[in-house]
Amino acid sequence: MHRSEDGPACSSVETDEHRAAGRGQPNPECCAPCSGLTRDRLTLVALVFLALVTFVALIGPLLVRTDPNALNLRFALQPPGSEFWLGTDDLGRDQLSRLVSATRVTMVAATEAVLISLVIGLPFGLVAGFLRGRVDAVLSRLNDALMSVPALLLAIAVVAVVGPGLTTSMFALGIVFSPSIFRIVRDATVAVRSETYVEAAIATGCSPVRIMFVHVLRNTFPPVLVQVSLLFGIAMIAEANLSFLGLGVTPQQTSWGSLLRGAFDNFYAAPYLMFAPGLAITLTVLAFSQLGDGLRTVIGDSKETR
Repeated sequence: MHRSEDGPACSSVETDEHRAAGRGQPNPECCAPCSGLTRDRLTLVALVFLALVTFVALIGPLLVRTDPNALNLRFALQPPGSEFWLGTDDLGRDQLSRLVSATRVTMVAATEAVLISLVIGLPFGLVAGFLRGRVDAVLSRLNDALMSVPALLLAIAVVAVVGPGLTTSMFALGIVFSPSIFRIVRDATVAVRSETYVEAAIATGCSPVRIMFVHVLRNTFPPVLVQVSLLFGIAMIAEANLSFLGLGVTPQQTSWGSLLRGAFDNFYAAPYLMFAPGLAITLTVLAFSQLGDGLRTVIGDSKETR
């Protein structure tokens, strides 16, 4: 029975897919990362730390008493103390308030870059891996060409043309990050395309779009989760580099990179200014890296037990 449109026969494949034990169904593999992360204490610590950073980014600005942009030259370059826990900068602005405010900006910037890479890389990877042939060849060659472009170089070029701004630079980074998502999704799609439940969906007349986004897409989630966690750390480093060069956030905004730039300008007068943003960037990037390693280990273990 072959149908040109999706129908009951096509829908029944989803139930058959879950009944096929050990036939490549995605549910156990998708659930494995969530259940296995708690076994690795270091990964669990990284996850808790990232949850804390996310909490600070969401509601932290509501908890601080001082306006991060409030100027008070009488208290310029004050060292850490009971009144200013992290000290003040050369304009008398409270560093703790600025660090908390910068956490939200940095997390939003990294999220923008990663989401853009997913929007671009994921659907094209699905199409290339599922259709194969000339479509796969053309998209893969374009992907290889894009991978040869250094991320920071493209971001600097885009900012030079469009103008400085966090959204602009993160959009450029998202484009450069998308090839890694494309390759992972394409490889996972190629592996899943030969599974029995996918062949059954094709035989019953399911449309290619339905097969890709209902039957195949879920199998790409585990490796994509690993890559996303790693891209978050890379995006934070890239944002810090751009903001340090003055190509990221605007003067009205504050990010961890711009805080490092201010600390660099006042290094000899107030060396303590570099410790808080530098430590925040280092620990957060390490936490994302550890989370990616933990996810990779869990996913690898789950595949070996199948």
